[in-house]
Amino acid sequence: MKIPTVLKHKPVIVSENYENVDGRYAYNSDAKGLSLGLAQWNDRGRVDVSAKVWRHTGEKWSRQSEELPLHRVLDLAALICRSIIHFREAYRYEKLYDPAHPVIDRVGLQGDAMTVAVCTDNELIDEDIKLFAQALSRDDELIGERLITLSRLLKEMGY
Repeated sequence: MKIPTVLKHKPVIVSENYENVDGRYAYNSDAKGLSLGLAQWNDRGRVDVSAKVWRHTGEKWSRQSEELPLHRVLDLAALICRSIIHFREAYRYEKLYDPAHPVIDRVGLQGDAMTVAVCTDNELIDEDIKLFAQALSRDDELIGERLITLSRLLKEMGY
């Protein structure tokens, strides 16, 4: 399925077969494609690059398609990685985290730090964190494959 080029987001680099590799939803996904392109929120004289996940309902392109600035995509990747590191050792805590110290880490970015913490405002956190850990464990192979690929690409780029 071809990603539309007549909408506000202007695709430049595309993956139009993303539905075939979308994790456990592969071959049965509404996320039909990914693109890197010119952001839909660009103002006159200012151009930003964004990443977009293109969703299709089977009849039309969905309003639930998501567009993110590239730095947010990378910030999400950092959040995922730091979370995985936490859950590798979370078995040491009765509740899979320390309620007295819910902050897991502060990841340095742009002269400050992104706080990574367990959401203790969630009334069901004790149940939800167990479900989250189980889902991470279940998807370990899918996530691991992507992390290995990301690591290889980062090394190829000199990082």
